[in-house]
Amino acid sequence: MSSEQIPSGRTRSHPLAPPDWLLKGLRPSTAPVPWAAAARAGVALAVPLAVGFSLGEPEYGALVSMGALSGVIGDTADAYRMRVLNIAVPQLFGGIGVALGTLVFGHGWLAVGVLTLIALVSGMISSIGTVASVSGLLLLLNAVVGAGLPMPEPWWTAPLLLSAGGLFVLALTLLGWPLRGRRPERAAVAATYRSLAELLEDAGGPGYEERRQKVTQALNQSYDLVLGRRARVHGRSSSLVRMLAQLNVIIPLVEAAPAAHLRGRPLPPEVPAAVRQLAAAVEEGRTGAFVLELPAPHGQSERAIDAALRHAAAIVHVAEPDMHNVDDRLGRPAALGVRARRAVRDMALSGASWRYGLRLALCIGLAQALVSVVEIERSYWVALTVTFVLKPDFGSVFSRAVLRALGTAGGLVVAAAVLSEVPRGWWDVPVMVALGALIPVFSAKGYAFQTAAITPVILLLSDLLNHQGFDLIRPRLLDSLIGCAITLVAGYLLWPESWGTRIGDRLAATVDDAARYVERAFGPYEDTEAGLRAARTARLQARRRIYRDLSGVRSEFQRALTEPPPVGARAAAWWPLVVAVERIVDATTAARVRVNHGAEHPAAEEVAAVTAGLRALAGAVRAPGAPPRERAVASDAVAEDSVLSPVQQELAAARAIADPAAQLPPQGRP
Repeated sequence: MSSEQIPSGRTRSHPLAPPDWLLKGLRPSTAPVPWAAAARAGVALAVPLAVGFSLGEPEYGALVSMGALSGVIGDTADAYRMRVLNIAVPQLFGGIGVALGTLVFGHGWLAVGVLTLIALVSGMISSIGTVASVSGLLLLLNAVVGAGLPMPEPWWTAPLLLSAGGLFVLALTLLGWPLRGRRPERAAVAATYRSLAELLEDAGGPGYEERRQKVTQALNQSYDLVLGRRARVHGRSSSLVRMLAQLNVIIPLVEAAPAAHLRGRPLPPEVPAAVRQLAAAVEEGRTGAFVLELPAPHGQSERAIDAALRHAAAIVHVAEPDMHNVDDRLGRPAALGVRARRAVRDMALSGASWRYGLRLALCIGLAQALVSVVEIERSYWVALTVTFVLKPDFGSVFSRAVLRALGTAGGLVVAAAVLSEVPRGWWDVPVMVALGALIPVFSAKGYAFQTAAITPVILLLSDLLNHQGFDLIRPRLLDSLIGCAITLVAGYLLWPESWGTRIGDRLAATVDDAARYVERAFGPYEDTEAGLRAARTARLQARRRIYRDLSGVRSEFQRALTEPPPVGARAAAWWPLVVAVERIVDATTAARVRVNHGAEHPAAEEVAAVTAGLRALAGAVRAPGAPPRERAVASDAVAEDSVLSPVQQELAAARAIADPAAQLPPQGRP
């Protein structure tokens, strides 16, 4: 996708065709099949059933398999240490949830109140991070199951069995740790090198913008894995220091890429080929001398790439890098306890966290009150549907509700065939192997596909607990539709924020960060070795932060496109300005590279003018049509031969887009 094109899928070729946002959600992803995860899921879900049947306790086996299902859903990390957190920590919350649900089973309005309170807590803690999001999901999910299904006595049996299932998945996951302990981190760093090679290959061409997004995502993942592991290692680990050094030396190459792109012609093919050689060396852990065969550089951008590439080759092949001369670029993470206290404090003071918690609590309260008051079969599936649709990840509520309904309908077709044709007993074991293996495969394809894979598994396990057989199908479809309806009304239509997008707010914050980036890239610094090092580190941290911000804006943009009109159309109107801000950041990075390789440093007045213009642009994005509080860049504020001249040009283009005449959509208003 080039920077000049609005993403496809916004127009319909036929008046009777399904809406674009629905087609986007139903279009399967091209992600590769996770064969190892599929095999692990099949074994994890089927073995407990086999053990339960052999012991004459199929209900116990079904509960262990339910716990294993939550572990399979939560096993989304790459690094083994992160997998321990992603699976083990949520199991603790899941055990607490099912214990609380079991204690209020059959208690009517007490169950309504307890589940509503749990939903509030679940929604709020999900804003902390990925592990907290899965933990909040399992806390509420298991509480709903415990309050809706009769569990074996005593009360602690169900939490114990569910936790055993999750820990069984963790044990299967960790079998490869002795052989592949550091391979996920090393593979992530090597993948970053390969994505960088593709970026340099497309420099000056139409595919550059899409490649740059992939490099940003790869860098984010690599730094998260390496620094996340380093935060849990006491002292300096030589292997981690080496991976961090190999990751750090990519940064000058990433910085030089915009300069190479802006010159408008491709780089010599030897450059991306050399980067791919470095990727292979990183992944295989090779050391020793390495000779680069590169053509003589011409111009400042090629000199920057040549110098950065030769430095990277020297660092990649160093067996023992200086353990005291490798900075973390992003700053070393604080201790786990400090980060936990900070996260809880931020959650408690966050208005967005409270709003989401209240939103989830309202929907769960209504769902649970409905099944407690209306004379229908006591069903946990209504609240269960609400939990999955409002899964704590701040995703698109409307599209998730519709896709959930469609995915459930597809899953019920499979469940109907299984429950009508497969006799209850040992035949459930091979069926569960097949159904369990489909969960990771379909989860990689999209939310609707994941729902279709999970639904028959849950129904098969539910049948082992309440022995309703085929009679489960019709009530579960009705319950799912009721849950989706509750979510659409109480979790979407009643909340004004559902009718707007957060693209403008996030984009304005990114422009403010761009202003700080300009200040750090070209501002004054102490002319000493320590001062130079501090200025460089501050500049790199600012650059990494702004590219992370841009990645977040892109993700928010893609999420908003899945919303129905008018939100989706309003989001599409922001696209030209998103691209313009990305070009400003690239031009700033290219200017810094040129200064590093011989260009004249811009005057302080030019830096101040560009910074003021960026802050004026941020104000225009936040409040279209309002008088600017900062002056824009005057046409003569930056000399034509200044390195900041391309930044000024991109800034002028962005201001033209953000001008009230461009009629950008107001944020958060229909």
